[in-house]
Amino acid sequence: MASTSAPARVLVVSDEMEVGGSQRQIAHLLAGLDRTRWQAELLFFRNRSFLADRLVEAGIRVHELPKHGRVDPRFVLCLAALLRRGRYDIVHCYSLTAELWVRAVLPLAPRCAFIASVRGLCLHHTRQQWRFKRWIVRRADAVIANARAGARATAEHTGLPLAQISLVPNGVEIPAPLAPERRAAERDALGVPPGRRCGLFVGRFVVVKDIPLLLDALARVAPERRPFLLLAGGGPLDAELRDRAGQLGLEADVRFLGERSDAQTLMQCADFLVLCSREEGLSNVVLEAMAAGCAPIASAVGGNPELVEHEHNGLLFPGGDADALAAALERIGGDDALRVRLGTAARADAEQGYAIEEMVRRTEAVYARVSGAPHSAGGS
Repeated sequence: MASTSAPARVLVVSDEMEVGGSQRQIAHLLAGLDRTRWQAELLFFRNRSFLADRLVEAGIRVHELPKHGRVDPRFVLCLAALLRRGRYDIVHCYSLTAELWVRAVLPLAPRCAFIASVRGLCLHHTRQQWRFKRWIVRRADAVIANARAGARATAEHTGLPLAQISLVPNGVEIPAPLAPERRAAERDALGVPPGRRCGLFVGRFVVVKDIPLLLDALARVAPERRPFLLLAGGGPLDAELRDRAGQLGLEADVRFLGERSDAQTLMQCADFLVLCSREEGLSNVVLEAMAAGCAPIASAVGGNPELVEHEHNGLLFPGGDADALAAALERIGGDDALRVRLGTAARADAEQGYAIEEMVRRTEAVYARVSGAPHSAGGS
């Protein structure tokens, strides 16, 4: 273990570093850790993005270890070698794939504390995946969840006592407000029609985000009351979603922006954000919208109700209900006073409860707790 005079060595592990919510939190954490106490590095297996590049620019060591196929013997050997060579005091994993492979090879490395994560409700986990998760969390020195809903789901499926799961909500940057003239110029550059209210989706184009529901709901709003919609992101459903927008006659109402690295600027340009996921942990996108003063409309699933209080700082609708979402889109698009009130409350709530510094502080407290008493390599 590290001496009191040297920073403890920490390795944060993710299977991928695409532009996603967990990956943004990893970047915030690694950039914010006290470097006099923690010498932190990042390891990931695939999908490099600008988030990894920014960490390198900040002087944080980043390891990219490609994994080919479900079982890759060379990957396993390289992972074990990296863990032995790094002599880490703490290994903190952010995904099931990372947890599974790291925990499997830890007996081949020097003793270290192992931290697992809960980043969502995992509603689509198979029985085998839950068996893996049960094996992982029962051999972890700590388990960190970013939402109470996710912590409860994990406790129910694994038998791990809820009290043994540490709650560390996500953190978010609070941006300076955009000057009105810049906001107008940005909206014009984005193609937002003058005088029209604008909604925004930011995220991966994947099944769990249920973007087809958003397009269906938008099409149910009468054209004269229909807000304009910006879709920022990419993923396997990209072509399918573009086709669906065309089939629904939304060509003049929707613009696909591709993947963007300026999400918070987009949120300050939009009038509201929409997240219609089938499941969520604690959504970074909703948090970022709140911090930007952009009123969120969110499905009432997972950790979303922990962030969005209906009628106070946003609007909630039942997950999967296109009619309810259409009603929310029409309402928020046509009520300026409501939109301003919700956005103002959302920003205040983000400032008071979800600062990045608080997320880092809580994580450091878990690190301090486990670093002095690592779990045995053999597990429990």
